Amino acid sequence: MFMKGKKGVILGVANNKSIAYGIAKACADQGAEIAFTYLNDSLKKRVEPIAAEFGSENLVYPCDVSNPDEIKALKESLEKDMGQIDFIVHSIAFAPKDGLTGRFYDIPKASFDIAMDVSVYSLIEVVRELKPIMSDNCSVLTLSYYGGVKYIPNYNLMGVAKAALEMTTKYLAEDLGKDGIRVNAISAGPIKTLAAAGIGEFRFMLKWNEAHSPLKKNVTTTEVGNSGMYLLSDLSSAVTGEIHYVDCGFNIMGMPATSFDENGKQQIAWNGEN
Repeated sequence: MFMKGKKGVILGVANNKSIAYGIAKACADQGAEIAFTYLNDSLKKRVEPIAAEFGSENLVYPCDVSNPDEIKALKESLEKDMGQIDFIVHSIAFAPKDGLTGRFYDIPKASFDIAMDVSVYSLIEVVRELKPIMSDNCSVLTLSYYGGVKYIPNYNLMGVAKAALEMTTKYLAEDLGKDGIRVNAISAGPIKTLAAAGIGEFRFMLKWNEAHSPLKKNVTTTEVGNSGMYLLSDLSSAVTGEIHYVDCGFNIMGMPATSFDENGKQQIAWNGEN
C-alpha cells in the first residue's frame, strides 16, 4: 500500500462528488490516515459522514481559510491528534458571483481581493502555519484548472486566480524544496461538482471537452483521485512544482479534430461523432 503510515489533512471536501473526495478515497484505499476540515456548520454536516466513511470521525476540524486564527487552531489540533503530517490537500477556491458573470473589466476590486485571498493566498498561509508539523518528505497538493492558462468562457475571475495559484505552486516548490517538501497542482478537466455549479454553460463545457479531448471522454473524480494519490505518495518523490493535467488530454489540443465526408466537406467532431 503506497500510503501506509502516511497522515495528512484535506481542506475543502464538499461532498462525495467532489474532487477532494476522490483524492481522499484513493489515499485511504492505499492506507493513509486523513483529517478533514469544514468551512461552517452547514458544510460540517456534509463532511462528518465522509470522515466517518474513512474512519476519521475524530479528525474533523473547522477551518475558514479567510480567518488566520482558524488556520492556527487547525495546526494545534492536528499536532495534538496526529503529530506530524505527511501531506496536505488544498481544495479551496471561491469568487463572488459578480466575478464570474458579465464583462471582465467590470469586476469589482472587492471581489478580486476575495477571490485571490481565498483561492490563492490561503495556500501560502496554510503551508506557513502547518510547516512546523510537516514531515521531512511532506507533499502539498492544490487544484487548478485550464482556465488559468487559456481563456475559458464564464470562468472570468477564477481564471486569474488559478493563474496566480499555479505560479504560487511553483514558487512554494522552490522555497520549500530545500526542506524536502514538495508542492504540486493538479489541473483537472471539468467535472460536475458543487463548485462547477457556479460556472455558466457548464453542460456545454462538459460536452465540448468530451468531444475534443484525445480520449473522447470526460475525466472522473476517481481518475483525478488516483493522480492525486500518486503526487502525495513517495511514488512522486522527485516531482515538485508541476501542474499535472488530468483532463483526458484536452490541454494538448490547439484546435478541434476534424474529418471530411465523401464530398470533401469538413466535419467537426461532436460528442465523439462527426
